[in-house]
Amino acid sequence: MTAFDDTAAAELARKDRAHALHPWGEVCPSADNGFMVEGDGAYIRDLEGHRLLDGVGGLWCVNIGYGRREMAEAIAAQVMRLPFYSAFIDTASIPATELSARLAEATPGDLSRVFLTTGGSTANDSAIRFLHFLFNRTGRAGKKHIITRADAYHGSTYLTASVSGKFSDLSDLDVLSDQVHHLPSVNPYRRPAGMSLPEFCDEKVADLERKILELGPETVAGFIAEPVLASGGVIVPPEGYHRRTLEVCRKYDVKYISDEVVTGFGRLGHLFASESVFDLVPDIITCAKGLTSGYVPLGAMILSETLCREASCGESAAFSNGFTYSGHPVACAAALTNIAILEREDLCGHVRRLAPYFMEHLGSLRDLPLVGDVRGMGFLAGVEFVADKTTARSLAPEVGIGKRIGAACRRRGVMVRPLGAAIGISPPLTIGREQIDILVSALRSSILEAADELTREGVRLAS
Repeated sequence: MTAFDDTAAAELARKDRAHALHPWGEVCPSADNGFMVEGDGAYIRDLEGHRLLDGVGGLWCVNIGYGRREMAEAIAAQVMRLPFYSAFIDTASIPATELSARLAEATPGDLSRVFLTTGGSTANDSAIRFLHFLFNRTGRAGKKHIITRADAYHGSTYLTASVSGKFSDLSDLDVLSDQVHHLPSVNPYRRPAGMSLPEFCDEKVADLERKILELGPETVAGFIAEPVLASGGVIVPPEGYHRRTLEVCRKYDVKYISDEVVTGFGRLGHLFASESVFDLVPDIITCAKGLTSGYVPLGAMILSETLCREASCGESAAFSNGFTYSGHPVACAAALTNIAILEREDLCGHVRRLAPYFMEHLGSLRDLPLVGDVRGMGFLAGVEFVADKTTARSLAPEVGIGKRIGAACRRRGVMVRPLGAAIGISPPLTIGREQIDILVSALRSSILEAADELTREGVRLAS
């Protein structure tokens, strides 16, 4: 590890505070950010030399773990061979073509046309734009409305922020409102008292159908949905929800976008989760994050052949959408190597085998007074905190319970992600039982510490 004395560390902090505007960060920061400087396997090391178990996987994405020399060598080799060439002028790179073919092999049904982007936001943005393109091309220009859900996150472009449903993120930002419609939350933990899970599923499916009929099917272009709502609190909709919402979409000619930016590439134990886990063959799948395990930025929109042929109307048709770095050859070489590692080491199988242990041990936290719900699947989990387990009474936002517990975990050598009144957990797929035990132990101690703090501060908690 590169050594940083106190003077050098202070100068780094000064530069960061003075010049860097961080995502979701203060415009004029009042406190220093931490610096992460090294990673190896499932661990990262900060500027002070602390070794931390990365229970966040970077940002739901470092699926193969840190420090993979094979990835570095593949990236370096492509940089020396051809670091970049534009895909705009009737050219293609070999890595982009090979990756497109590989993704088409892995996706369900006839999803076989791959549009490469720069990340998840641009993949989802492109998917929505393609639906508008499709309906403009086929004489149904009135089909413009997009239906999404509360607690959803689909990106940070103007369009994808508009279809995201984490409303606290958008309080001081403008969004599109006339063509975007948010359905009520699909969080089973927050269902009405006395309502069974099957009844809740019926109601959530009915929410979609009611909204389509309210707007008029002739005006609705698509429905976008994460299989598991990740940064909205790791919310797993009730069983059968995805298949049934797809049936509703088919009934009214509404196209279905499955946002697998988080759930793809092993996070739920399969390269793609839509069909393998949720019995769903959508019209479009979007992906990013685990596509390269975060080593370099890349995203993809994967379209069904049926959709593409419908949009072409039997003639030449250009989808005039793209990015300077669409299909970047270095990123595509990284993705191909990443997929090869996932398959060679059977990391998807590892997740399927170890996920029951992971979820069972996290579930042991339910005996703590602050823990209202533990949920998730694969190596994707969330813990929601409440003031009263019996009534599911929420803690006031100003308590900052997620941040408190996240900070306490970090002091114990584990990184988790605060998500308002919850924390998210998405470790590298390479972790083993011992590391799961470390993570859960740190969480337990941190939750107990937070409960003691709140009691001392006079916050009313149920005993």
